[in-house]
Amino acid sequence: MGAISVGLTAPQLSKGEVLAAPYTIKKQKIETDILIIGGGTAGVVAAIQAGRAGAKTILIESGSQLGGTTTTGGVSFPGIFHAWGKQIIGGIGWELVMEAVNLNDDILPNFSIVPNNTTIRHWRHQVTVNGALYALLAEEKCTEAGVDIHFYETPTEITFNGGKWTVKTVGKGITHEIICDQIIDCSGNAAAASIAGFPLLREADTQPGSFIFRIGGYDFDSLDLSKIPKEYHGRLRQNMLINDEVKVESSVNNFPPTVPYNYVYVHGADSSTAALHTQANIEGRASLLNLIRKLRTFPGCEKLRLMDAQTETAVRETYRIDGLYKISHEDYVSGKVFPDSLSYSFYPIDLHRNGESIYQEFLKEDVVATIPLRALIPKGSRNFLVAGRCLSSDRLANSALRVQASCMGMGQAAAAAAVLAIKYQVTPAEVPLDALKNLLREHGGIVPEA
Repeated sequence: MGAISVGLTAPQLSKGEVLAAPYTIKKQKIETDILIIGGGTAGVVAAIQAGRAGAKTILIESGSQLGGTTTTGGVSFPGIFHAWGKQIIGGIGWELVMEAVNLNDDILPNFSIVPNNTTIRHWRHQVTVNGALYALLAEEKCTEAGVDIHFYETPTEITFNGGKWTVKTVGKGITHEIICDQIIDCSGNAAAASIAGFPLLREADTQPGSFIFRIGGYDFDSLDLSKIPKEYHGRLRQNMLINDEVKVESSVNNFPPTVPYNYVYVHGADSSTAALHTQANIEGRASLLNLIRKLRTFPGCEKLRLMDAQTETAVRETYRIDGLYKISHEDYVSGKVFPDSLSYSFYPIDLHRNGESIYQEFLKEDVVATIPLRALIPKGSRNFLVAGRCLSSDRLANSALRVQASCMGMGQAAAAAAVLAIKYQVTPAEVPLDALKNLLREHGGIVPEA
């Protein structure tokens, strides 16, 4: 009877076909107060801040989800929010992180125990989050703040005329002409700043990226390491739950409370163009495939399998703006506080040298770096800011400033400056600093004190 029934209904189903119209590009012109380009670590926080402060806000993101390095890149342990026993970055970024932690029943490090960078390292104070959950929360908070999110969209032309920016974008089946008062470039690559014509800085070489994955299907404790080349010991161990104190909330050594991440280096990884980003992703996946095949040849690893891999290579550096002020290595390690410092940063100088070594320089006791507003503004610009790793800084300072918590603080600061620039009808560099700092505090930001 079932076969007869299907046969009787099939002709009716075929009548549902329609002649599809040819593929066309829909063109739209829209206006907004603030346009944020890039929905990564800084862009999400900037969008939420702008929306909550009452600005009409559009966020464009070339990918399929928000969160950037924390989500798509797989570095799902944003940090660092605390330094020397005190919280130094709060606000919207911390709110997001805490909601992700609570909704996943994760465990926080014991922030009261001060790392000394020898027995207790700085990374013990990073906070592990569920990356997929973080992406969901970021999207929810943007939507609640009234942010208009455009996925799969990227800018192609940016011009300034009559005190307004016109940004042309292209996406799947659509092009937009967006008229806005303020732009915040949170692309990580200073892509919008470049299209707008502002000069950029970068090094002759590029730090390697990381293609992040998880493996399983073997028992590390039962492996005969004498039969496995030493270079693979750490990689096999890295992927196991090795921390016996993970369930003790009072322990400082509880990073991370889930299966650790593993990665392969991608030398010269660059995400500044589609072609270069494609190359970085292909190389990362090819390296991982070769590694899996190699690991399965070792005794006890014959059933080793790939549990998970990210969709993109996480990139450490590309371009930076030439800003009104360039944060120097000396500024960073000395903890210099500027009159226009709006947020903190706490991470060691952390320069990856083509996978061969990592140069690290730890901050001295009680030293915390700060980020001035001027480092977020390109020279010669009006109504334009950046936030995230493309801020104006030298290479060594940037190697520490690029981490997620620092970028979250920048994003909130840049958005607050953009909101007040509209209110006072000035460019961001001219916003009254007292009003700016007060707005950040109203939204939970921790502002450096001179």
